[in-house]
Amino acid sequence: MTVEFPALALILLFPALGVVFNLFFGAKWGRTAVNIVGPGVMFLAFGVATWAFSKLIAMPSGGALAQPLWGWIEGGPFHADLGLRVDALSGVMVMIVTGVGALIHLYSVGYMAHDEDFARFFTYMNLFALSMLILILADNLLMMFVGWEGVGLCSYLLIAFWYTNPQYAYNGRKAFVVNRIGDAGFLLGMFTIVGTLGAHGVWTLNFVELRNNAALLGGAGATAASFLLFIGATGKSAQIPLYVWLPDAMVGPTPVSALIHAATMVTAGVYMIARLGFMFSMTPSTLDLVATVGALTALFAASIAIVQPDIKKVLAYSTISQLGYMFLGVGSGAYASGIFHVMTHAFFKGLLFLCAGSVMHALGGEQDMNKMGGLRKKVPITFLTMFIATLAISAIPPFSGYFSKDLILEAAYESGHISLWIVGVITAGLTSFYMFRLIFMTFFGDSRVDSDKEHHIHESPAVMTIPLIVLAILSTVGGWVNLPGGLLWGNAFVRFLEPAVGTFTPHLEASSISLYLPLIVSIVGIALAYVFYIRLPGIPFLLAWRLKPAYDLLLNKYYIDDLYNLIVTRPLFWISDNVLNRAIDSYVIDGTAEGAGLAVQTSGQVARRAETGNVQHYAFVYLLGALGIVAYYVFLVTGR
Repeated sequence: MTVEFPALALILLFPALGVVFNLFFGAKWGRTAVNIVGPGVMFLAFGVATWAFSKLIAMPSGGALAQPLWGWIEGGPFHADLGLRVDALSGVMVMIVTGVGALIHLYSVGYMAHDEDFARFFTYMNLFALSMLILILADNLLMMFVGWEGVGLCSYLLIAFWYTNPQYAYNGRKAFVVNRIGDAGFLLGMFTIVGTLGAHGVWTLNFVELRNNAALLGGAGATAASFLLFIGATGKSAQIPLYVWLPDAMVGPTPVSALIHAATMVTAGVYMIARLGFMFSMTPSTLDLVATVGALTALFAASIAIVQPDIKKVLAYSTISQLGYMFLGVGSGAYASGIFHVMTHAFFKGLLFLCAGSVMHALGGEQDMNKMGGLRKKVPITFLTMFIATLAISAIPPFSGYFSKDLILEAAYESGHISLWIVGVITAGLTSFYMFRLIFMTFFGDSRVDSDKEHHIHESPAVMTIPLIVLAILSTVGGWVNLPGGLLWGNAFVRFLEPAVGTFTPHLEASSISLYLPLIVSIVGIALAYVFYIRLPGIPFLLAWRLKPAYDLLLNKYYIDDLYNLIVTRPLFWISDNVLNRAIDSYVIDGTAEGAGLAVQTSGQVARRAETGNVQHYAFVYLLGALGIVAYYVFLVTGR
């Protein structure tokens, strides 16, 4: 059952108004006005989203709210309209984006308090929220792509927010270009769907109509389209091989890292796959690829995180790793488990980034954990909330991450991906190790803070700590919406999503090992971190010295950036300069244009010689012409 709900448009209208106000009036009206409007429009959008979600819950299972807007594209038999739709899947996502987004906007008021370009910052943040909500609420794939491109643009703008720093500007361009590679796959996937369905007389990209006509795609069409769309997902959600932009995105303001590069935008690929789950489920080979890439990305990124000294870089690689878990879940056919982890991850990873920002705020912008230590009593709220988030991401019960990560690993096992399940279990141990390494290096032990910053250490203001506390509560209880089956309202979240994403069908039965081993491995990871960084803090230095090649390999991120620079960037620059610029542009294009001009100039110079200004010369030429005409008439026309 679908019910029209015109108020859905308000969810987009409020952040749009924020963009307009901050862009045109923010600098004039001042910081106070921007600090009210920027977060305020997000809280208003959250209020409308909560109203819509409550109506959705009250509807029968499988119900949806919709609001057609207006016609958009008409091209022959193809048409695409602008329309909004909220079902169980988009309802959960819109609550995440508006709720967590509003808290991060509020936190930004304190974090950006001393930045002079505050109006531009909130303009970009509101524009991002608008773009992400378009992506989520779109009732068709083409409108989703508009939001998809919008969040990519905002990511670029906010990564390079402090663009006067050349490295920050470069990192913004890097993120933009890498995402364009994935977006090309998204476009080709859409073209494949349109072309395949169009051959059967069906011209649409509307999600409901796509689901109803999915059988017309056939095996080949569904495989090609899903594979191409998955390429788009690897770009936006930072999976192998297009993950390299996300760690460099950490140069943006920390609230940006929390909102865009942890809680919302980077999960767009997971959301898109879940939204098109009916098509991906038709192609087991593509689902296997999704699961494999997700598991390998999770392990790969986690291994890098265990040695990084930069607190935001640790969280960046942690985000890539957790996104890998989400892809493992949806690739196993358990779309609800992937979205469940999207939700819990938004709580604890958004909190982790905001806590990192609070630590940096206390230390005057310091990000190197080697220059921290002993902070737990000096910033107690930041410490306690970050500790809760760390327990959640480490999948320790009863915190939220335990329920969602456990559900993904259970799905991987039951779907028959035993090897990928093993990879996921190992990654769980690495996750708890590098996260508690972060906690111990930052908050425990002796202070290693520079002497000139020591006396400035202070807890963040209430406008920053209140969002931390709220997210800490959500990181604790957020997973309880899907308690294990048989316990109270067991599997309520999965049952709620099933009408929108389909039901997971297990191929194997879970065993005691599959249920309890991930938790045991996580606890072992915590214990190792405690031994290495509290009890025997000399061990990491000894291991780094004894295993220097392996340590350098991880510290330098497997040299993947250098490899890409060698085999992709440098050859492209060489081709651009020596082939496209010097050969084609200079010789072919410029040569053709300049050659044509030279030919005209030369012919003009030749013709100019006939224009002497001498009357006798003109009379002589006139006489020759007249004699020529007479000769033509006498000898050729009369035949004499």
